[in-house]
Amino acid sequence: MRKTILLFLICSLVSVLKAQEKKMSFSLKEAVNYAIKNSYNSQVAANNIRAAEKKVWETTTIGLPQVDAKVDYQNFLKQQVNLIDFDGDGTNEVFIFGTQQNVNASVTLNQLIFDGSYLVGLQASKTYLKISEQAKEKTALLTREAVINAYGNVLVAEKSIEILESNKVILEKSFKDAKKIYENGFNEEEDVEQLEITLGNLKNQLNSVKRMNEIAYQMLNISLGNPIKTQLVLTDSLETLTEQNTNLSLISHSFNFSNHIDFKIAENDRESKRLLMKLEQSKALPSLSAFVNYGYQGFSNSFSFLDSEQRWFDYSLLGVSLKIPIFSSLQRSARTVQAKIELESADIRLEETKQRLNLLAEKARSEYQLSIENFQTAKKNLRLSERIEKKQRIKFFEGISTSFDLLQAQNQLYTQQQNYIQSMLAVIAQKAVLENALNISIK
Repeated sequence: MRKTILLFLICSLVSVLKAQEKKMSFSLKEAVNYAIKNSYNSQVAANNIRAAEKKVWETTTIGLPQVDAKVDYQNFLKQQVNLIDFDGDGTNEVFIFGTQQNVNASVTLNQLIFDGSYLVGLQASKTYLKISEQAKEKTALLTREAVINAYGNVLVAEKSIEILESNKVILEKSFKDAKKIYENGFNEEEDVEQLEITLGNLKNQLNSVKRMNEIAYQMLNISLGNPIKTQLVLTDSLETLTEQNTNLSLISHSFNFSNHIDFKIAENDRESKRLLMKLEQSKALPSLSAFVNYGYQGFSNSFSFLDSEQRWFDYSLLGVSLKIPIFSSLQRSARTVQAKIELESADIRLEETKQRLNLLAEKARSEYQLSIENFQTAKKNLRLSERIEKKQRIKFFEGISTSFDLLQAQNQLYTQQQNYIQSMLAVIAQKAVLENALNISIK
């Protein structure tokens, strides 16, 4: 029995460990598509649309028939009395009208016939739904940009680790060789110490980047909507993505601000302000409603309402209510004027949005083109700095140049390596910014 339990526990532990080791593999495109469906913001945006749809129906039902049922039970603990003078001689006799207990059960149908506020509210609820749908579209665009940046940061960290590891191998060999040369008396101790300082700094930088890489993976998981400890495998490389995202034809892509999601949101905001003004105006109109009910009443001095002999009396009532606003001490007028001012402000914001979107499109075009130019320059400078560092290393071990010259060449190489990596990330990130600025839809 103990062996069976032990075997069960071992199998359970193995299954748990396997579940923990499960990895998710993504290309950048797959990561974006996954995040649009599963990111935290995307889930909230989807819920907001569902809530808005219910809000539309909630508003619609105001103008539909409303049926209510009601049951009232009353038990007079002390019945009210009435005094009546039958003979006119001033002598009042005490009478109790009605029974001690009674039950009233009724069903009422209410129907709104006309109300201007209801008609405006119905339009407003549909506008509210449109706002939620546009917010989801905006969220998808922002999610795409966030995932691209997070994905790129992971690749930058991994590329940096790869380069630093390579630099470390070369520098460790140079340090060992310089130390042997010093021990044989062919160079100065300062040369060895200088390489040792550079090697120590390089190791510290490598450890820092490794820690940053862990944070970068966690940030990507958050962007995807995953727990931060989820293990990820990225199938795209930094070089491949840079090549795929280098597309100068995108700079000449036509831009129509009226199709941009931000402009649509601003238009919807203006529409909501117009409906608000219309709502205030509608409050000066009369409203008409009607109702009809049907019920039964039962009376008894004891609780006999469940007996078959209990007598019940039915009744029914039809009513119409007309409400006509006459004078509000100019309250409605003041509210209408306020709504008109809000509408004017919405028109101003709409114009500002148009100008801002045009500016952002031009700015994104310029920065994307600059990022491509910087990448090409960084790629060229990296090749040059690699050649210079290699030559200085050879000269140093041949005794032609000093450790200071080698240090300068190494620092220049390390700087150009980071510039090259960052220039690739900039191309990828700026393309995402440009796509958002031009409102290029997610495919």
